[in-house]
Amino acid sequence: MIDLTAGQSLALATEDGRPLTKVRMAVGWEYAHTGGFAGSGAAPVDLDASALQFAGSQFFDIAFFNHLSTRDGSVVHLGDNTTGRGEDDDESIDVDLARVHGPVDSILLLVSSYQGHSLEFVRNAYCRLVDDDGVELARFTLTLGVRETGLVMARLARKGDGWTLHAIGAGIALKTPTDSIESLLPYL
Repeated sequence: MIDLTAGQSLALATEDGRPLTKVRMAVGWEYAHTGGFAGSGAAPVDLDASALQFAGSQFFDIAFFNHLSTRDGSVVHLGDNTTGRGEDDDESIDVDLARVHGPVDSILLLVSSYQGHSLEFVRNAYCRLVDDDGVELARFTLTLGVRETGLVMARLARKGDGWTLHAIGAGIALKTPTDSIESLLPYL
């Protein structure tokens, strides 16, 4: 496992070089009833994991809390956690890389605050990428100075039969992934 920093890449392959066929993006955060603002009485922080597919620079499909699966079934959101309560990962998205529709060459992995909380006020938040066996491949910590409401975690990029994870780690002002598709294009 590596702690990703912006600009790093990781080939999604087994130790013997075979391309991985499935990965999971998991998001976790600590329940904070005040959302980081002492005494504010605000609702619990609601972070959301999203995956957006692109063919070139053309938006193709999405999986997120309000649309749980892409049309081809290759990307599936496993359910919305609106509070961060509970142990371990709070939201997960499975990506079956072998099933991704042919023209799709990029999948952006995002985390956003549906209620508009700055990520700097979320406690112990992370995104991680694991393989089909549950082995953690990479991790992003989300609460280190991300003042925006969202984070473009990474891009999965297809080249031939294989995929590469490209770390991005850029804050972005989105509450839902469809707020502005145009604002995501620079990360392709």
